[in-house]
Amino acid sequence: MTTSHYIAGRWVEGQGSDCISVNDPALGQPFAELMAASVAQVDQAVTAARGALHAWKNTSASERATYLRGFAEELGQRRETLITLQMRNNGKPRHEAEIDLDDAIATFSYYAELAEQLPSKNRDVPLAAPGFTARTRLEPVGVVGLIVPWNFPLVTSAWKLAPALAAGCTVVLKPSEVTPLIEQAYGQIADALGLPAGVLNIVNGKAETGAALSNHNGLDKLSFTGSNSVGSQVMRSASAQCRPVTLELGGKSAIVVFDDCDVDQAVEWIVAGITWNAGQMCSATSRLLVQDGIADALLTRLQAALENLRVGNPLTEEVDMGPLTSQAQWLKVASYFATAREEGLHCLAGGKALDRDGWFVSPTLYADVPKDSRLWTEEIFGPVLCARRFATEEQAIAEANDSRFGLVATVCSADLERAERVADALEVGHVWINSVQAVFVETSWGGTKGSGIGRELGPWGLSAYQSVKHVTRCLG
Repeated sequence: MTTSHYIAGRWVEGQGSDCISVNDPALGQPFAELMAASVAQVDQAVTAARGALHAWKNTSASERATYLRGFAEELGQRRETLITLQMRNNGKPRHEAEIDLDDAIATFSYYAELAEQLPSKNRDVPLAAPGFTARTRLEPVGVVGLIVPWNFPLVTSAWKLAPALAAGCTVVLKPSEVTPLIEQAYGQIADALGLPAGVLNIVNGKAETGAALSNHNGLDKLSFTGSNSVGSQVMRSASAQCRPVTLELGGKSAIVVFDDCDVDQAVEWIVAGITWNAGQMCSATSRLLVQDGIADALLTRLQAALENLRVGNPLTEEVDMGPLTSQAQWLKVASYFATAREEGLHCLAGGKALDRDGWFVSPTLYADVPKDSRLWTEEIFGPVLCARRFATEEQAIAEANDSRFGLVATVCSADLERAERVADALEVGHVWINSVQAVFVETSWGGTKGSGIGRELGPWGLSAYQSVKHVTRCLG
């Protein structure tokens, strides 16, 4: 695994100082290692992308769409390999790994369609003043750096890579050092499709590599998904260059359950919102607000549901939830269990790391959590659910919005008029009503407040990689 960097159409060995150990979280053991890219190699990747930009942005929209469809088809050809790798390196259950792959395929197919529509986006602009004409051009923003996280590799990179290529940008992709292998598929596919050298570059590494990319003055834009702490560093780098950024950051999202809900159905939505990907989601609905009338019944059934979840190694067992993806994340979640004990929180389920090989924790539920608890206000990034009760719709909205984050929320109610009203009042980027967190490529993704800047997916995702040019001509 030494030649894990794809630069200017070639696979090269890493020349950095860091050795990246790739782990199986269900065993807590490494199964591969690779050398990080050096700062010089990051510069080579940006230079290659810059060199390829002119030709790539001037290809026809239909040609770019053909490449994007090729990515979708080639991902499908590698289906079992990629699903197994998601299970092994991330600890995802098979059904989750399958959805990840389908999501990536759908993303490339969708942006292939949007790419074909790009010529119609250039339009005349009517002017009130006589004697002039004006038209609008949508142009690629240029060379973009893409930094993606470890919780949804392959997926998050598709959300960035597909629209960037569709727009006519060239890219340098940096995967997470925790999950550096699966994005190699994109370089392999680029080779198989004959994608022009330099259009796609992939550099792996830790903080040094990420900093080298985010600070590089050869980028025209940077798109980052990850933690708020690293996102703030990325934003500082961008500010030094006056460079645009898209930031998809953390969340501490609410699920609001009214007392007209079917309790069993509500439990299904709640469990999915906190245990999918072992709770390692920026969109995890980790704050449960339940109306007084059904609180006792719901918490009792929710406790049983969490205790009955099958937790184990997805490669050897049929499981509902796998391990946390890294030892660092396992230690972080365990520290919140300790904080909960210090705060005297009422634990109904879980609240502990599991005594077995690998980085497993129990699905956890705390009841009647004070609003000033760290577990109520801070993003944990694990299967840890905190519950509070509410009396009125107004109280539920106020408590749901009382957060420095604003990524997503879920509303559960048989009164659809009320559910829609509450959805409109919530200060977030995406709301589900009576649903699991189904994410469709046609919709937007992103948040308000501390959850980031900009949007991905849908036509907004394409716009993020385009600049607007107006051409005005005097007729006189």
